[in-house]
This record gives sequence, C-alpha cells and structure tokens, in this order.
Amino acid sequence: MRKVAFTTLGCKVNQFETEVMEGLFKAQGYEMVGFDEQADVYVINTCSVTNLGERKSRQLIRRAGRLNPQAIIAVAGCYSQVSPGQVAQIPGVDVIVGTQDRARIVELVEAALANNRTVQVNAVTDIMQAKEFEDIPLFAMPGRTRAFLKIQEGCTNFCTYCIIPYARGPLRSRTLASITAETEKLVAAGFTEIVLTGIHLGAFGRDLSDKEQEITLVDAVRTVLNAGGNRLMRLRLGSLESVEVSDSLIALMQLDSRFCRHLHLPLQSGDDRILTAMNRHYTTAQYLELIAGIRARVPDIAVTTDIIVGFPGETEAMFANTLDFVGTMPFAKIHVFPYSRRTGTPAATFLAQVPELEKKRRAQSLQKLADRKAEIYHQSFIGQKLDILFEISETEGLLSGLTGNYVRVYAAGTQEHIGLIGKVAIERVHKDGLWGKIIE
Repeated sequence: MRKVAFTTLGCKVNQFETEVMEGLFKAQGYEMVGFDEQADVYVINTCSVTNLGERKSRQLIRRAGRLNPQAIIAVAGCYSQVSPGQVAQIPGVDVIVGTQDRARIVELVEAALANNRTVQVNAVTDIMQAKEFEDIPLFAMPGRTRAFLKIQEGCTNFCTYCIIPYARGPLRSRTLASITAETEKLVAAGFTEIVLTGIHLGAFGRDLSDKEQEITLVDAVRTVLNAGGNRLMRLRLGSLESVEVSDSLIALMQLDSRFCRHLHLPLQSGDDRILTAMNRHYTTAQYLELIAGIRARVPDIAVTTDIIVGFPGETEAMFANTLDFVGTMPFAKIHVFPYSRRTGTPAATFLAQVPELEKKRRAQSLQKLADRKAEIYHQSFIGQKLDILFEISETEGLLSGLTGNYVRVYAAGTQEHIGLIGKVAIERVHKDGLWGKIIE
C-alpha cells in the first residue's frame, strides 16, 4: 500500500481543500502518514497571501525531498497558481496543480509515477477563466467534531494589497442542493458543528442568482440549518466583509440559537485614507455604525477582526488613528499583520513603502493593545456558566472546546465528552482562553 503525507499552509479554505484531497487518496487505497514520516507521495498545499507563506511553502517542498528523495512531490494551492514557474524550478517537484482541478490530484500523481518522474506534470490552468464551483465531496471524514464546509470560491474585491483574486479567480458558488447533500453527510458522520468557509463568503450566490431569484449567504445558512436538523448543534461562519452583513443574516442569528454569535469582520485599518488606498469599500464611521447596530440586536455577539499595519503611505499619524479607533471598538480578538509587499498587486508599486523595522514596531504596538482587549474580554466571563462544545483532547484528562462566541475553554474531562456540549463554570483566564469546571 502506497503512503501519502500532506501539509497545509494558510487559511481554513486550504484546510478544507486538503481534507478533500486526503479523501481522494484514501478512496484509491493510499495510507495516510504524518508529513515528517517516510512516504511515497508528499502533497504540499501552499499559501501565497504573504511572502512568508511562499517562503514556508518552498521550505516544506524541499523538506519533503530530503525525507524521501524517491518520493513523488505534488504542490497545490495558491503559490502554485500565481507562480507555477517558480514552483517548477524547485528540485524534486513532480506535480503542480493550482486552485482548480484538485479532483485530478491522484490521477496526476499516478501519471508521474507511471513516467518514473521523467516528465514534470504541470496542470495549472488560467484560473480567471473558471466558471463553476469545483464540487468535490468529502470522501473520508476527518476525526474532529467541527467540519469545514466550503461553499464559495473566488474573489472580485481586488484590494490593492491582496494576491488572492489572481490566485482564486472569479466568484463561483456551491449549489444549495450540493450544500444540502454535504450537510446531511457531515451530520450523519457525527459532526456537531459546521463552519461555512469561502474565499469571499459574503458574495455567495451572486453567480447563482438571476432575474427570477436572488440567492444569498442567508439562503446557504438556512439550507445548512434545515438539512442539519436537531443533529446539528452549531453553525458558524468564516470571515465576512462588513459591508456584506445583511439585516436578514442578523435576524436569522437572533432567531436560531444554533447560529453562533460570532462574526469575523476584517477592519484592515482604522484610518479612512488608508482604507481608500486599500480599495476597501467602507469608512471607519460606517464600520462603527454597523458593529453598534449588530451588538444592539445581538448583545452577546463576539466580533473578531484583522488589521494590517505599515501599508504604503501609512504615516505615524495614520497609525495613531488606527490605535485610537481600535481602542474604542469592542473586539474580542484582533489578528495583527504587518503589510507584506506582494509582486503583482497594485500596492507593491505604491510609493512611500514603510520600512520593515517600522512595520514590526507598529505591529508590536497594536498587538499589545489587542492583548489587553482580549484579556478584558476573557475576564468578563469569569464566574459565568458557559456552553462548550468539546472538540479535542489536549492531553489525557484535559479537554478543550469553544463557546458559541468563539472563546476557547479548557477543563478537566474524559474522551467521552468529545462531540458533546457541556456546561462549564468559568474560574479564570487560562492560556489563550479560559479555564473552568464541567458542571453538567
């Protein structure tokens, strides 16, 4: 039996796509092994969001070659899509597939095996010509309680710093019938929480809509809730653009307790001039108004966000505006990123690039503020009794899980708790979340 090993960089969409490809190999009789073990095939699912992501991708490709120089090395994902020539030049690479045609990954690997690695197999195509969602079902279910369900592909926002529209192509949505079928399969397999993911999740359905019927993300959420029935305990959304949060989406969150009170809404900057330069389609005032309106309707909601510091042209005064704005916002968690100059994006050509050391200083300064806000947010739960879906066992006798509003909670417990919702009395802040005692 041939052995295959995977490693994944980047976002939750990439994680989902790796699980899909793993299932394809299992269906053909391959044995899954860890990436640091000897394997006949290594698959590296790459990331191209930042220069660091690409550098790590190259390092992992080379590591696979050292682990077994005779193995087939297949490289997939965003880095393959935007820079197939660079990937092709890395010694040992046998198969290159981008962000389309992952359904053919086993076929391509076996073609490389058949030609004894004498001909590199390059299956990267023009992603901008992609018209339909690549609907590949999960053939084998990963051993978790939370399942990612990808329902959308592609992005047309073209933020000036972002390479993803060029790596993922135009908008393509999964059909509601396919979402129903996959949801039924996931809950039948024992998953109790489903996370809807996509590259531009809020744009779901635009390519499916016509003059007769408009299809939106709300329809996808309703479809999963209906198909999951009482076997589905939670539904969570991946990242959304703030301008795409509709009244009907919030109304559904108010109506159905299974729809988790958590939204990840990237802010990216707290300065309006930088938001304009980034081609973000809102102002800080509009973002503030939106969050206030959501919290008025769903008081216990957690809002998390992403912020980029050191964007070209960001002065010290503009960065101070971001600090001031973030300081007023009720963020539960903030992901801080120093700007990464991506060749092929408009921002890479902008004047007034911020020096690396200054970007690092600003990132550290904002991270300190983010840590303080997270500490305050976590402390607000001490003494409360929270419902936790236990999803992993950290070590023997120690469990970890999430609240509906995305707070990680640790507690002493046993394997039999995994996949169940338990009520936990919160005692203190612990690591990246909270510590408590299971009371029921």
